[in-house]
Amino acid sequence: QSCRLRFWQALTPSVLMLFSPSRLLVVYPWTKRFFEHFGDLSSADAVMRNPKVKAHGKKVLDSFTEGMRRLDNLKDVFAKLSELHCEKLRVDPEMFKCLGNILVSTLARCFGKRFTPELQAAYQKVVAGVADALTYEYHLDPVLFSF
Repeated sequence: QSCRLRFWQALTPSVLMLFSPSRLLVVYPWTKRFFEHFGDLSSADAVMRNPKVKAHGKKVLDSFTEGMRRLDNLKDVFAKLSELHCEKLRVDPEMFKCLGNILVSTLARCFGKRFTPELQAAYQKVVAGVADALTYEYHLDPVLFSF
C-alpha cells in the first residue's frame, strides 16, 4: 500500500489531469449518454476541451486520492458516491471498470518504464477495488438497476 500511495502522491496535477474523463468519453463513446448535460461532446476535440468534463475529472481524482489514503476501507470512502451513481444518476456500473482502465493506461503512458509491471498490477487491484466499492449499492438491490 505505501509504495502505491507514495507513487500516487508524487504525481503532479498536470499529469493527473491527463486522466480527465475526456479520455473515457473518447475511448468509450457510449459513455457520453451520462454526460449529455455537459454541453458539446460532438468530437474528440470538443470533449477534450470541455470545461465541465475537466471539472468532473478533478472531482474523480480527488475521490480517488481519498481512496488511495484509505485503501482498507474503500466501501465507506465511496458509499455516498455509490448511492448517487446507482440510485440518482443510474450510471452503468461497467463505466467504473472502464474508468479504471483509463487511469491505469494514463499512468503507464506518463511514466513509461517507471510504471513497472508490479506497480501496474498493484494499481489494477486498486482500481478494481474502487470499481467494486462504487458498485456496492447495485449489489444491494439488483432490481434497482437492470438492463
